[in-house]
Amino acid sequence: MHYYTDVLKKYAVFSGRARRQEYWMFVLFDIAALIIAAVIDGVLGTSPWIYLLYAVATFLPGLGLSIRRLHDLGKSGWWLLIGLIPLVGGIWLLVLTATEGQPNPNQYGPSPKAVHA
Repeated sequence: MHYYTDVLKKYAVFSGRARRQEYWMFVLFDIAALIIAAVIDGVLGTSPWIYLLYAVATFLPGLGLSIRRLHDLGKSGWWLLIGLIPLVGGIWLLVLTATEGQPNPNQYGPSPKAVHA
């Protein structure tokens, strides 16, 4: 759970680096929360307001985390735009976010793996 709250504490932080584990744990919790919000919307008949409110509230933390994840690979946050290319872009972005980060410091800062070790 701390992966989720740690990302939310860095609400709009776009600098630095993020490990794979931090990224994927946040994605897991975020998807689960979106599903729960959609179910609550359906039960209460408020669709899509709770879902939409949650999605808007977590947009910036998720964007910041995605950019920091790309920084861990030594890539600019602008690489997120590759996801806009139909089919191939999404697959390539998935591969990038699943790739192990650079073990040494890079232009975006020290390795988060070394910091947590």
